[in-house]
Order: sequence, then structure tokens, then C-alpha cells
Amino acid sequence: MTIYEFSAQVLSRSNGQSSVASAAYRSGERLLDERTGQTTFYKRYLQPETMIISPSHAPEWVHDRNRLWNEAEKSETRKNSQIAREIKVSLPTELSAEQQTDLIKDYVHTQFVYNGMIADIAIHREDPKNPHAHILMTTREISKQGFTVKNRDWNDRALLVRWREQWTIHSNRALKKGH
Repeated sequence: MTIYEFSAQVLSRSNGQSSVASAAYRSGERLLDERTGQTTFYKRYLQPETMIISPSHAPEWVHDRNRLWNEAEKSETRKNSQIAREIKVSLPTELSAEQQTDLIKDYVHTQFVYNGMIADIAIHREDPKNPHAHILMTTREISKQGFTVKNRDWNDRALLVRWREQWTIHSNRALKKGH
């Protein structure tokens, strides 16, 4: 039986957080935070499966993790800026790794990317009993030129409730299809 997990948080400078360091931790990649000059790297026993999904009109550079999160950091000028949003979900152990990947990609595309967010996904499978995905998302809209306005609608509690409901629906559909 699958254990359901869905947690959400907003990363903020006022809490001493960095989207670049957060992306490095989740992806297992060495990333340089241009704002602080710090390189962050977290060695992982098993390298996460990672991918960046963006709206079709986004510039190509958003698929470069280091540049993506440095550009996101540059677009925020306040010391208490919200710099990223993260959703963490458990992946059903009843599904194969490929089915888990398909599930998370479909969910992220329909719930976040379709609405204009860029999503940086890291699937962690170090513990076979606890596969899960971290979805790190931008807080600003993107144009062909780069980041634009902060979309405050993405902070709506009702939207968070809908994302949770949709995760349940997507997971159950994948489980039904997988058996």
C-alpha cells in the first residue's frame, strides 16, 4: 500500500535560504550561487533522476539548472524575497521507476508548467521503500526575455488544496493503469 505524502513550502531569503543551494541539494549537482559566491554540492549515494520542465515560450537557458536558479535569485531584490516554492511528494512503490517518472512529469506539466511555472524535479530513490520527488518551482512568470512579475495567485491556499487533490487523482490513476 502506498504511503501518501504531499508537503509544500516557500523558500525565503529571510529564512537564510537560497534557491541555488536548494537546487544543488535536491539534484546532487555542484552549483555556484553567483549572489553569494558559494559553491554548493551534496554528494549522494544514488544520483537523483532530474529534469527541468518549462512552458514552451521560456528561453532555452532555463534548462541549465545553475543559470535557472541564479537568474531566479537575480530577479529578487528584497532581503525577505520569496525565491522558490517546493512541493515534495511520495511516489507509489507499486509503480516501476519509469511509471513513477511518467506520473511526476504528467502531474508537474498539468498543474504547474501549464500555468506558467518552471519546475525543477529531482526524484530520490536511495531508499526503495521511500521513493519521492522534490519539485522546486519559480515564483515569477517567464517571458522569452526572462523572469517578469511575481505571480501572487500561486500563493493562494485554495490552489494548494487543488494541487494536493490533483496529486491524489494522478497517483490513483497511475496505480490503476499500472496494474
